[in-house]
Amino acid sequence: MQHRHVPHPSTGDGGSASSMAALADAKRGKKRGSYNCGRCGLPKKGHSCSIDGAATPTDSSASTADPSPRQQYTHLRRALSFDDGDVKRSAGVEEEVVVEDEEEAGSELGGGGLPASCLWEVMRRLPPPAMLAAAQVCKGWRETARKLWRAAEELRLRVPASAQVGFVGSVLQKCPGLVRLSIRMESVVDATMLACIAFSCPNLEYMEISTAGTAINRITGDELGRFVVDKRCLKSLKMEGCSNLGGFILCSSSLSKLWLSDLHSLSKMTFNCSNLKEISLDFSQHENDSTDLTTMVDGLGRTCPRLQNIHIASVRLSHAVVLALAAANFRGLRMLSLLLGSEITDASVAAIASSYSNLELLDLSGSNITDSGIGMICNVFPETLSRLLLAVCPNISSSGIQFATAQLPLLELMDCGMTISDPNSQGPSSEENNDCESQHVSNSKIHLIYQKLIIKHNRLKKLSLWGCSGLDALYLNCPELNDLNLNYCTNLHPERLLLQCPNLETVHASGCQDILAGAIESQVYSGSAGVENQFPSKRLADGSKRVQVPYFLSPQPSESKTGRAQKRRCTLLRD
Repeated sequence: MQHRHVPHPSTGDGGSASSMAALADAKRGKKRGSYNCGRCGLPKKGHSCSIDGAATPTDSSASTADPSPRQQYTHLRRALSFDDGDVKRSAGVEEEVVVEDEEEAGSELGGGGLPASCLWEVMRRLPPPAMLAAAQVCKGWRETARKLWRAAEELRLRVPASAQVGFVGSVLQKCPGLVRLSIRMESVVDATMLACIAFSCPNLEYMEISTAGTAINRITGDELGRFVVDKRCLKSLKMEGCSNLGGFILCSSSLSKLWLSDLHSLSKMTFNCSNLKEISLDFSQHENDSTDLTTMVDGLGRTCPRLQNIHIASVRLSHAVVLALAAANFRGLRMLSLLLGSEITDASVAAIASSYSNLELLDLSGSNITDSGIGMICNVFPETLSRLLLAVCPNISSSGIQFATAQLPLLELMDCGMTISDPNSQGPSSEENNDCESQHVSNSKIHLIYQKLIIKHNRLKKLSLWGCSGLDALYLNCPELNDLNLNYCTNLHPERLLLQCPNLETVHASGCQDILAGAIESQVYSGSAGVENQFPSKRLADGSKRVQVPYFLSPQPSESKTGRAQKRRCTLLRD
């Protein structure tokens, strides 16, 4: 028998006692003649729920709300998860109950004369509010919903601003086997919520808490540390809005992935996680941030020797931090992302290259490296590096970018946004990143305006040139390229654009001139048009006669009714 342990929440908040009382009521379950509200968790007898409109099944607009606008570097993607399916799913994800096991769906009839297996397949696709509403239809539906809740292993839930902690408790108590939990908070997140999760999900392995709108995360470092210690099965923890942590000590032998964002002025950071393999720390972009990153990196080297992926985004990143990282000697390091470090130079690249020669991903966006630093990267990582991100690096020219694509044969992704930029151009920096990116633009870039870029690569799949307003000519010969970002390339001439990319699927052209967008359309659409089916021919052994290769030996493209090969049509995305 499993014993559930409830960590002691902070009692500093006046509403904590009433919230815990509501949670206790929800845990006692149904009573004869009275039962709890499925939305807020309060007893329903004589109760009028105040969140009817916030948790209805038809509220799809609220469940897909846009992310909070507080993230200023929207173009600088989290490098460690650029192609991660979990991140794509969690960004703007809708509410969902994921059921892996279907053994409980019997062959008997469910409610309304439907077979139980059919009703099971229908109800398993409902979001949590709709599931709660469906359970009130009849006894058969209620029993099927109960089995679905008990069989659920993954839950993605949106908590509206008007909901109380009892609403979360009433939902979580129905899922004793829950392994994955993703909560999108639109209200306050505090220790009471952590206590509710710890009490209701004893087998939780993956937890993500994201914030939206005006949501506030009031969880402190001590409260987070107690939660991690109590959840001995926890393998992955992702949390946004961690501005009130102050400092923390995380001790866990099971935790392998840790993502914390919006960190600010941490007095201490101790990670006693021997199995930690991926860490992502996003700090606030305020200049008054007093976090000692050098001490933090030294501690990581001593207590987390198995780290493979490191992501740190902070304006306080410096060459000293890179030296500490090089001295840590993480033998299994494969992905390194150091964002917004304006004090990171070519000397920092040399330190990274001397200590870590097997990197598959390197992200130095926002640094001050030059073409010489790119040369060192190409000399050390030609056989391993597949993703290189150098956005907002004002000292890099088109020659350095061309050299990187020529010397890195395994490269599949490259981000060079805002590198070849015109200081006088009003691009995306004036709209989203005005305060943060303007400091990286120097007068030395004036002589780099109006450059041409020629890239020929056989494996490159994604290329980002957003904000390269100093680029006036672009020639691409990349047969595997499927995603091209040309947002705010305002000075790119249509007659100097050549795209030889037959597999191109998406082109981003926001902020570009209409004539340039027309040139892009004419090239990508003409390249996506159907072509006649032509099979190769060969000569006989004596070279006397040309014959067609047998049908079964030639690669056969898919054909339409007109006899023309079908190719995926490219999509042009604009404002």
